[in-house]
Amino acid sequence: MLKEERFQIILKQLGLDQKVYLGGLSALLNVSEDTIRRDIKELADQGLLKSVRGGAVPHSPGPHHFRDRMFYDNEQKQIIARKALTFLKNDQVVLFDGGTSAMLIAQMLPKDLRLTVITNSFPIASLLEEHEYVEVLFAGGRLLKNSFVTIGSDTIQFFKKFRADICLLGICSIHTELGVTGPHYEESEVKRAMIGASKEVIALASTEKLGTAEAYYVCPTDQLSVIITDQPADSDEFKIYSDLGIRMV
Repeated sequence: MLKEERFQIILKQLGLDQKVYLGGLSALLNVSEDTIRRDIKELADQGLLKSVRGGAVPHSPGPHHFRDRMFYDNEQKQIIARKALTFLKNDQVVLFDGGTSAMLIAQMLPKDLRLTVITNSFPIASLLEEHEYVEVLFAGGRLLKNSFVTIGSDTIQFFKKFRADICLLGICSIHTELGVTGPHYEESEVKRAMIGASKEVIALASTEKLGTAEAYYVCPTDQLSVIITDQPADSDEFKIYSDLGIRMV
């Protein structure tokens, strides 16, 4: 069997099962585990999957640049944003990260809702400029241009000054074993600081991001209080997260 044929089968199996193991692929393709390990490394180098110990999981689908993400899965994000609004109450202190789902929530905030919003997102700070009852605290730092957020030590130290009621956390990838991960190291560090500064962490994740992984670790899955998705919360695929004590909405 040609290497390219093995690649197609590995990717097909990954799409079906959302994870593949060296031993299983070795038996399926009748080649050694070392061969499968090299195949997975090559596919990972091409950005087609995420190599993990003993096998591979999918990368998060969709674009990474903010401008492209604004128009990706917009209908699903609207569902997530409407669900998230039910968690917001007057006089809360809320951290908004720089995700496009969080930006939609900012756009939908009721005009009479009183909040203190802390964010490192330029688009969200700009949106809330005109909201009469929302106090905005902006985290300075170095601009990450493809996400329009600030990053770096100044940003992290800023978030450590607070103890927010809620953190609205946009999720790039989440996996029950590998935790929450992202594609950019410094942005993942900022997300970790935001989680540490919050009493409750509400993850905003379309279902296609569940069971995927990126290169940079943010937090363990069970550190999330709630996962808001674009699908009904009682779907069978969510049971594994509910078993971890995470509320699915």
